[in-house]
Amino acid sequence: MKHLWLTAYNDIIESLRARWFIVYSLVFGSIVVILFAFGLSESRIMGFTGLSRILVTYIQLTMAILPIFVLITTVRSVAGDREAGVFEYMLSLPVSLAAWFWGRFFGRFFVVFLPVVLAMLGAVIWGVFKGGAIPWELFIYYTCLLMSLAWCFLGIGMLISTLARSSDVAQGAAFIVWLTLLLFLDLILLGIMIQDDLPANIAVAIALVNPLQVFRTATMMLFDPQLVLLGPTAYVILDNFSQAGYIIYAIFYPMAFGTICAGMGYFIFKRSDLP
Repeated sequence: MKHLWLTAYNDIIESLRARWFIVYSLVFGSIVVILFAFGLSESRIMGFTGLSRILVTYIQLTMAILPIFVLITTVRSVAGDREAGVFEYMLSLPVSLAAWFWGRFFGRFFVVFLPVVLAMLGAVIWGVFKGGAIPWELFIYYTCLLMSLAWCFLGIGMLISTLARSSDVAQGAAFIVWLTLLLFLDLILLGIMIQDDLPANIAVAIALVNPLQVFRTATMMLFDPQLVLLGPTAYVILDNFSQAGYIIYAIFYPMAFGTICAGMGYFIFKRSDLP
């Protein structure tokens, strides 16, 4: 465990010094600043005003930005070290493969999640300064969802990183995975399946395997409990999940999916020819 946390600490220090982390932090910080600058806290949408309105918009933007940032930066973790010859140096140290792999995983999770939650905390602090009401329930719920989304795509990124033999291939694969998941948002491709007489239950089940779709539906459910925006699909979801049940599913399923992907990545990493 000592080596695991030392590896995580080392990864955190390296990431904090990297240019991508500065850009990554500025992106999420700028989103909050821009939302306040355009007076979004003064507008109303479906009953949400003030800081609640900011958080609703912020998490929708985060859904588009966070996954690709996590994937692109993470896939270089193992593939980049393989190209740089870090493994030879690592194997000469008394650090187990498990400690190194999971240390990198936990360290990278801290780094990718920190700017996201700090931006939300900044919005809350600004709301307190302005004397507005703080929607703590909404803040905690969205924090859990963002943590689950970051964990999920971090696991996917670690799996891709162990499969790819070069950074370029890893980045290309990460982009294809992200694009494929985007195509299945709002049942875009599943609409074709339904036209081919695929039962609605099966189509929705396929859609809910997509972590991005699960995340997006969960964010919609808070301000649209009946999921009117999803049309008839909502009946299938609500008949099989209650509102509370789906929220629990939306938090724990992506984390389980990311953990399985990371576990597969570690198994391949352990059995592969490291150099």
